Amino acid sequence: MRTLLITGPGGSGRTTVAAATALRAAAEGTRTLVLSADRADSLGAALGVRTGAEPKRVAPALTAWRPDAAAGFRDDLAGFQDRASTVLDLLGASRLDPEEVTPLPGAEELTLLRALRDAALAEGGDRYELLVVDLPPTPQALALLALPEELRRYLRRLLPPERQAARALRPVLGRLAGVPMPAEWLYETTARWDLELAAVEAVLADRRTAVRLVAEPGPAGDDAVRDARLGLALRCLPVESLVATRVLPEEAADGGLLARLVAQQRKSLGQWGEAHPVVHAVAHLGHDPRGADDLTALAVPGVNPAASPIEWPVSDRLADDGVLVWHIPLPGAIRDDLDLIRRGEELVVSAGPFRRIVPLPSALRRCTVDGAALRDGELRVRFAPDPALWPRTR
Repeated sequence: MRTLLITGPGGSGRTTVAAATALRAAAEGTRTLVLSADRADSLGAALGVRTGAEPKRVAPALTAWRPDAAAGFRDDLAGFQDRASTVLDLLGASRLDPEEVTPLPGAEELTLLRALRDAALAEGGDRYELLVVDLPPTPQALALLALPEELRRYLRRLLPPERQAARALRPVLGRLAGVPMPAEWLYETTARWDLELAAVEAVLADRRTAVRLVAEPGPAGDDAVRDARLGLALRCLPVESLVATRVLPEEAADGGLLARLVAQQRKSLGQWGEAHPVVHAVAHLGHDPRGADDLTALAVPGVNPAASPIEWPVSDRLADDGVLVWHIPLPGAIRDDLDLIRRGEELVVSAGPFRRIVPLPSALRRCTVDGAALRDGELRVRFAPDPALWPRTR
């Protein structure tokens, strides 16, 4: 299944583009699911139908789904209270009733990740060919996309697999140490969370997953697109296309008040065309798009099947320079905003407001960092073999 993640700055029309993209794909015969976690039914408003907690067929080959974050949060909390009943009773804690539970901030995003996993793993008659995901605005979307990898890393640090392996010894160790040991339910919950997060991470890492970036051309849009490209590249998520929304026609520039706005849009579109392989302008309809007819009139592009995945290759320069070079694409990165920290077998990469902790490829774990340089939108990190760890040649 192909997954298309759609995001952009707030107010750029990303939900409308998500609905229009899904509608076009379905009209071409592709079995499509469009997914949103927006608490307000903005997806339904764009499609002209109500969407909700159950997947709903809104057109031939098109299903819309807006999972209920409140219900999911209540179910998770009820399950947690059941598994932790012994601890709660010892503490004298009173349980919360489902009716008094209100979802905490971030519940919608977590619900969206779970729904993305469920849609990707669907089988039989519910199997889709294309999943279109209406993500939150770009800053929140980037944090959301980083969540599965980061949470799995936290789980491995807090409860390493080797600790989970010694389950039979925990009662004995608890008596010897005189301290309580983690309960079985904690390890089972950790393992379940790890599997669920791994499934989401697999969808995001799939070579068929790409991002459609949506922005309104102009100075604010320029900044948002530059930051989004950098943050997505750090997550190895390719931009399938850049959709410019609310583009005014040329005739609006004929001496009217809109002339400066048209010129501003044309300048941004020219710059975007130089930096992005696929830029598509969506005309301003003169009103907010509502319903299938308006979405069709937007004429959004079809899904590009040839979006190139972002890779971080290691080149062998041992014969010439005595180093291995790790190539990390970071389009739009600024040298002064870059920071690198080697920590054990991981590299912490910071680029502007974005940061990612990545495990080193096996060959680089036996090396020391020998320097780094930013050239043509690519960070090149040099690694010199560590004599104490690198196999000697005879």
